[in-house]
Amino acid sequence: MLLYSLLRIGVFAAILTALLMLQIEPWIAAIVAAIVGLCVTYIFFRGARDEVARSFYEFRTAEPRDADGDHENAALDSEEPRG
Repeated sequence: MLLYSLLRIGVFAAILTALLMLQIEPWIAAIVAAIVGLCVTYIFFRGARDEVARSFYEFRTAEPRDADGDHENAALDSEEPRG
């Protein structure tokens, strides 16, 4: 996720710098850089984007882990049955 974020920021900064050097109005340059940067990262950095999306999906769909419950269940399972 960090790599993809850095790629997006880098592309935005490079485009913004180029537009500002061409003496485009700063607010127009920022909007154009954001749109072009979004398009460039969407087209050329598919692998990184898919990996970020996969990690978000896995985080959202993961079963909650209860470490205390796991230890309690293991302790109960190891006890001999009474009877």
